[in-house]
Amino acid sequence: MRALIFAAGKGERMRPLSLHTPKPLLSVGGKPLIVWQIEKLAAIGVGDIVINTSWLAAQFPAVLGDGSDFGVHLHYCFEGAEPLETGGGLLHALPQLGPAPFIVVNGDIWSDYDFARLPEQPSGLAHLVLVALPESRPLGAFERAVSALLPASADAEPAAPWYTLAGISVVRPELLDGHRPGTFPLAPLLTAAAREGLVSVERLTGVWHDVGTPERWRALNAELAAGRSVQGA
Repeated sequence: MRALIFAAGKGERMRPLSLHTPKPLLSVGGKPLIVWQIEKLAAIGVGDIVINTSWLAAQFPAVLGDGSDFGVHLHYCFEGAEPLETGGGLLHALPQLGPAPFIVVNGDIWSDYDFARLPEQPSGLAHLVLVALPESRPLGAFERAVSALLPASADAEPAAPWYTLAGISVVRPELLDGHRPGTFPLAPLLTAAAREGLVSVERLTGVWHDVGTPERWRALNAELAAGRSVQGA
């Protein structure tokens, strides 16, 4: 399989840290956050990884090189001076990803989720790994659509009936059929596919962090420095 790591965003919530360093290149546990993703993908045999870039794009190849240090081939997909959002960025990267299903990972998350669990051939247009919706995030159509697909589970959090994307998924290129290049989000496409029964889902039961703000970044670094990590958003 191939994989795409979303890394084009400006990281506005992470400022001032992201003013001079792209958020995925900020150090977490002694290495850039995105390296955790690259190493996890390499561990399951993913040989080609596309990284979409925009904000401070030149820093990615300068830091990561061609991927040989990680045993993979890194391909950079520059979106221009302004990011194309998740949908537009994915569509823009399709020529480098090929016709087969591919893994999609957000460059600003940290998790102990085992990527080997991901299906190489999702039953529908996408397979999504979900986490309980953090209180800080609004409940939207996407959360309602994907949460309805989750089977009842004794392990589910009773105080968190709604779930959202953990930033880990497998996508078929056909999800974007008929869409023209431009700037647009991916969530509405996934919402429509979920409502049509063309999406499979699973709960992430391990550790997961959205490393989106300086406070979360510092907290995760402190936990990793102490040799532990707790689930949080």
